[in-house]
Order: sequence, then C-alpha cells, then structure tokens
Amino acid sequence: MSLSYVLKESFSGLKKAKMSGIITLFTITISLLLLGIFILVLTNINDVVQHIRDRIEIELFIQDGLNQTKKDSIYKNVINIPGIKTAKFISKEDAAKIFFEEFGEDINKVLDFNPLPESYKISLIDDVKNSNDLQKITQELKTISGVDDVIYRKTLLELLDRRSKLFSQISLVVGIIISVISVFLISNTIRLVIHSKQKIIETMKLVGASSVYIKVPFVLEGLFHGFLAGIIASLILFSIIHFILPIIGEDLFSYITVAYYFFPGIVLLGCTLSLIGSVLSTKIFINKKK
Repeated sequence: MSLSYVLKESFSGLKKAKMSGIITLFTITISLLLLGIFILVLTNINDVVQHIRDRIEIELFIQDGLNQTKKDSIYKNVINIPGIKTAKFISKEDAAKIFFEEFGEDINKVLDFNPLPESYKISLIDDVKNSNDLQKITQELKTISGVDDVIYRKTLLELLDRRSKLFSQISLVVGIIISVISVFLISNTIRLVIHSKQKIIETMKLVGASSVYIKVPFVLEGLFHGFLAGIIASLILFSIIHFILPIIGEDLFSYITVAYYFFPGIVLLGCTLSLIGSVLSTKIFINKKK
C-alpha cells in the first residue's frame, strides 16, 4: 500500500467536501465541548461529594463512671471493627473545649457542672463511607459493653448516596447520547464522501484493489476530523477554565480541579469517536457497493 496515495486520497476528500467537512468539524467540536463540560462537572461534583464523605465521622458516647481499664477495652473493640481507621478519645474536658469553640459559651459556667459525656471520635477508611456500610458499623458498635449511644450524619449520607448515584446515571446517559450522535455525524460525512467517489471505488475494485486499500483513506479522513476537533475543543475549554471563569468569580474557579490528562484526553476522545464512525461507515457503505 502506497503511503503517498493514502495521504493524498485522505486530504482530497477534505478538499472536495469542504462544506460537509466544516459542518462535521463544527459538530464534533460542539459534541466534545459538551462531553468535556460533563466530564468536568461530574469529576468536580464527585470530588466535592468525596470531600464531604471524608469529613463524616462516627461519635461513640460511653457510659459515665467507667474506669480506665473499661475505656481501654472499648477502644480495642472499636479499633478492631473492619472499616474503622482511627478512634480518638474525647474526655469531658475536651468536650467542654469543643462546646466553647462552637458556641462561645463555657458549659461549666452555664450549668455549674459539665454534663457532656466522654466519647470516641471515629474515622473510617474511604471504602466504607456510604450509608449501608455505616449502618452495619454503628450496629456493631452499639453491641460493645459500656457504649451509651452511637451517632453519625445518617440523613446527609443517605442524601449524598441518592443524589450522587442519580447524577452519575444522568451524566452517563447524556455522555453516551452525545458520543453516539458524534459517531453518527462522522459516519454520515464519510458516507457522503464515499458516495461522491462511487465510480472511483468501483473502478478500483475492478482492477483488484483490496478492501483495506480502499477504506484506509476514508478512515484517516475521519480521524483527522476528530483530531482537529479535539484540539479546537481543548483550546476552547482551556480558555473557559483559565480565562473566563476567573473573571466570573474567583471563588467558583478555586473549586474547579482539572486533571493533567484532561485536555489530551479530549483530543484522544475526538480521535476515538471519529475512528469508530469512520470504520463503521466504510464497513457498511463500501462493502455494500460490491
């Protein structure tokens, strides 16, 4: 197979179908922009949700009047439960300090005594920070002798689980729809180019040209569209993130994180979608014309 022929035919398609090529390039760019925005929103919302999950702790209150041996026994039982990372003891004095920091009042002066119970502030490993796992852990904690009560932000965690799951499902569906539309548009453009070269293709088949030899230029043409659209979409997204968002609000910009592989990933995504569309189109429409 001649490389010069393949490249010549690939770019000749771009020249002969300029309008359809421009429309396809524009459409793929818009599709990649939408996909890029969805990816950014999804990843950043997931980061926020994970940050909230990381701050969720279990508070285990122990009964009054326990000696140190019993407290140590409770600690050992707590730390041996799967999913628990650390358990920090909070004395009555520590609880009074926390109360003062949060409410600005000295509990000893307000009530003339300290009614706050001793407790353990329990942190969890990342894999168990969901409502189902925490429910199981709290039930196990309550069975420990000397434990008075176990609490955590159950309502917030259940809300996070429901909303994050729903958002992920919606984003997945929208992402698939945009990707399918992009593949269809690319495939349709290549089909028009194939139709415009129908006589040339038939002649090449008659002289014995292989199917691969005929298809490769069309595939490369679609791949070029995807590559160029990926670069354009990446530049637009980069401009939005680094130049427009800081103008709209520095607080908004400070919450947005972009992975180092995001922009190369957009270019790769454009190439991948274009490659799929081109391969499907050539497989269907060139083989059809035998």
